[in-house]
Amino acid sequence: MVYVKRDGEGRIVSVSLTHDAEHDEVAPPGDPAVTGFARAVMGEDPLADSDMRLVRVLEDVIDLLIGRDVIRFTDLPQAAQAKLMERRSMRQTRDVLNLLGGDDLV
Repeated sequence: MVYVKRDGEGRIVSVSLTHDAEHDEVAPPGDPAVTGFARAVMGEDPLADSDMRLVRVLEDVIDLLIGRDVIRFTDLPQAAQAKLMERRSMRQTRDVLNLLGGDDLV
């Protein structure tokens, strides 16, 4: 959860992980305004954006291989299993929140 401070025009000017007097507004998960703010601060990184899209492709390939019984989930190293389960949980949570909010985040 992040907290934001906005200027007079409603633009995010500061983000904090803690609630304080200046950061009193909670930003919803996946808020495009927070993502835009982070990109403005850190700059565009086409390779990082490409990496994130490729991660999703690899997750889908792994799910396909498991679904077709080419590999078993338990064949993967324990660390890989944990990371995949964590990502699945985050995606499910985001999808549930997306249904409630009605925004298309994908």
